[in-house]
Amino acid sequence: MYRLLILKRRIEGIFIFPFAFIGRLIAYFRPLSEEYDLFLIFPFYHVGGAEKVHSDIARLFPDKRVAIFFTRRSRNDAMLPLFQAPNIRWYDISAYTGSKWLYPLNLIYRGIVAGYINRQKKAPVVFNGQSNFAYKLSPHLRRDIRQVELIHSFCSFSYIRIPFLPFYSTSVMISRDAICTHLELYRRYRIPAAYAECIQLIMNGIPLPEDTSPLAGDTALLYVGRGTSEKRPQLVARIAAKLGVKAGFLGLAEGDMPAFLHPYCVFYGLQSDPVVIDRIYRQHRVVTITSSREGFPMVIMEGMARGLAVLATDVGDIPYHVQNGLNGGLLDHTRAEEEIVQQAAAQLGDWLAHPAQLQAIARNNIAYAREHFGMEAFARAYRKLLIS
Repeated sequence: MYRLLILKRRIEGIFIFPFAFIGRLIAYFRPLSEEYDLFLIFPFYHVGGAEKVHSDIARLFPDKRVAIFFTRRSRNDAMLPLFQAPNIRWYDISAYTGSKWLYPLNLIYRGIVAGYINRQKKAPVVFNGQSNFAYKLSPHLRRDIRQVELIHSFCSFSYIRIPFLPFYSTSVMISRDAICTHLELYRRYRIPAAYAECIQLIMNGIPLPEDTSPLAGDTALLYVGRGTSEKRPQLVARIAAKLGVKAGFLGLAEGDMPAFLHPYCVFYGLQSDPVVIDRIYRQHRVVTITSSREGFPMVIMEGMARGLAVLATDVGDIPYHVQNGLNGGLLDHTRAEEEIVQQAAAQLGDWLAHPAQLQAIARNNIAYAREHFGMEAFARAYRKLLIS
């Protein structure tokens, strides 16, 4: 299978060449006005866990010149300020690369961006934050330009990236579960073992709060994130409804929530101010994940760092960090949704009836987060990888 995908990529390259050549000509006559050490290619800058990680990575290199290309149309610009700094120049090319109706422009822009990067006097490093455009761009870059990819979880990109593996020196993955799943895929597709050796684990990190004291609030659960199908935020509202309490929703979940569940919900909407986000976290006691699949969500790190118990499905790397009774409760993701709701409601009801359990979990989680989730190791690993 791997050899067939490589052959397919090469055949496609023949048809793409004229478009990419036009793009390189455009870049030749209209080059970038500055030299850059790092080129970061990301799909979006809207609210999301992956986007938060990407912004953290972008700001790790204040002593380097950084160019960022955003290749897909973002749903909002709430997180765009997090990608801005004096040493960073960002370009939103999604109008040309993010539309299937303008696909020839996507092909031309592969040549344009390749021309920008290839014409740098000193070979830069190119970092692909799970961008389809960046994978398709990779064959057009000079061979002395080091390319690094970041894979957040096992998903469609796990297959898209296969024919482009020869162009990447390092494949960063954020969880042990993701690495194991990808290694199994490598075996099934007969991908050369050398590419398995290119995988590197770098866990995400967060700024640890100094003040972790709980604030008064009238909601029992907190959900943070989008309202997409695999996240299943409706289950969080159903858990709250089962106990007659309320759940808070930080992010874009309101539009996907059935009207009959709204009485059990408090919608905070999109928030980008760290002070507001911190306050919302500390007004709750339990952070809830009901996903059918995950890597290791940032929300768990952010919640544990503030003393919230974790009530989550046992997917991805969550079971590596959450133990029943010690710092939260695990839900069996293989069960039917109604069973998951019942299991979660029973656990939450027990905690609410015995507040001392939540207080003990809060102490355990704050200590655990300080030991495992700080930004220091995250920053050290990425700086060593991208600029050493």
